[in-house]
Amino acid sequence: MTFTTAFSTLFWRKPRAFDHSFLRVLLLACLLLGTEVKAEEISVKSAAIELTDEGYQLSATFEVAFTQTIEDAINRGLALPFIIEYEVTRSRWYWLDETVVKGSSSRQISYNALTRQYRLTIGSLYQNFARLEDVKQVLSSIRGIDVSGRGQLRKGTSYDVAVRMRLDVSRLPKPFQVNALASREWDMASDWFRFTFTP
Repeated sequence: MTFTTAFSTLFWRKPRAFDHSFLRVLLLACLLLGTEVKAEEISVKSAAIELTDEGYQLSATFEVAFTQTIEDAINRGLALPFIIEYEVTRSRWYWLDETVVKGSSSRQISYNALTRQYRLTIGSLYQNFARLEDVKQVLSSIRGIDVSGRGQLRKGTSYDVAVRMRLDVSRLPKPFQVNALASREWDMASDWFRFTFTP
């Protein structure tokens, strides 16, 4: 048997039943992996920096979806802390990029079983809601985060801005921190959303 004949016999033979089974298993695995990839619970849809009388402020729109585990935890009285992180950097050709501003802003979601109301707390301010869906809607729209004073960013200079939101696992009670590290159900964090801003 020549090499060409052996090669053709090996790679061009008719697939057997085992081959079809293997392909079905492979396809199922790909579908499951695809589902996991799409299971991102927070994503950034848009973000911008605007100049106001107080200075430069960050606005962002997120898409937030809670897993059943997260919803159950809230409904059982666990307060969930979320953090919005942002960075403003300036590129330098002669050295590493300069970090001009780096900061964060916190939000907390809680549920009161007596009043049957959800609460979204931002600093010392809070707002009550009858439905968790309404809380998510307000959490998804971030406005007026102070980034810098009017004179801190140079006019005509391009800055790279990055923003993200995540569940702040470090502020959960210790038993829940362990659960959060071991389960993807608690893995709520968006990727960094990056854009360029020129004052």
